[in-house]
Amino acid sequence: MSISPNQADFGNEWRPEPGGGGGRPRWFTAFLLVALIALFGATAYLVTEMRLTRAVVDKANQKLQTHEEQIAKLEGSVIRTSKQAEENISALRGEVSTTRGQINTATRQVETQVLSKAQQIAEKLSAEQKAAAAKFGGEVEQLKAATGATESKLGSLTGEVSGVKTDISSTKEQLQKTIAELKSVRGDLGVQSGLIATNSSELTALRRLGDRNYFEFDLRKTKQPQRVGGISLKLKTTDTRRNRFTMELIADDKLTEKKDRTINEPVQFYVAKAKIPYEIVVNQIAKDRIVGYLAAPK
Repeated sequence: MSISPNQADFGNEWRPEPGGGGGRPRWFTAFLLVALIALFGATAYLVTEMRLTRAVVDKANQKLQTHEEQIAKLEGSVIRTSKQAEENISALRGEVSTTRGQINTATRQVETQVLSKAQQIAEKLSAEQKAAAAKFGGEVEQLKAATGATESKLGSLTGEVSGVKTDISSTKEQLQKTIAELKSVRGDLGVQSGLIATNSSELTALRRLGDRNYFEFDLRKTKQPQRVGGISLKLKTTDTRRNRFTMELIADDKLTEKKDRTINEPVQFYVAKAKIPYEIVVNQIAKDRIVGYLAAPK
């Protein structure tokens, strides 16, 4: 008769069931199985980790071995490079010594050539100085002769200058006399004119004064106007018996008729921006022709 756990007396010793196997409880067997499985898993994990660790260590050993080989190669290269550098330095020292000797030799040769050339130049200059001195003496004599001739010409020129001064003084006096004889009359616009020239000599005197610009004209009766000093003039009629003329002038695109004007009378008109009037003076009147000048303010 089996005893159920509920009917067992926990105060008494446990006794296995008759005919039961192993003499151990079932839960203990299960516990052992779980422990074995866990131990197997841990062993497998450790084996795997050991393999991985060994692989890492092997790889590190390979890298270390590679580095050691590279270091050995570098050490050999450094040794070879040092030997090569020492050989190059030795060769350069030999070349420097050779070059220095060549420079010293060349310097001595150049010094010898320069001294020789300087001596030749000095001798040549000495000879040239002697020749120049002799030549200079001859040129001095020539210069003395030329100076005498120049003084003679200068005396003659002084006389000519004196004559020119006399002519200029005479011309100036004549000009002043001519200007003094010029007259200033009132023009056809009632404005007091400048000095009036009645002939070419008086007009020349006015030009020298420089108060105005003067433009001479010889105007004939034509269909088209004639351009004089920026003004267009057209002769219409002349009266030789009474010395009168009629003309048209165009200034600033404006047509103005000057009718029955007399000889030597200032014919006045204004141009834009001019403060004083322009003046036309006719000195000669012929059949269908007048001769005179235009006076324009500066």
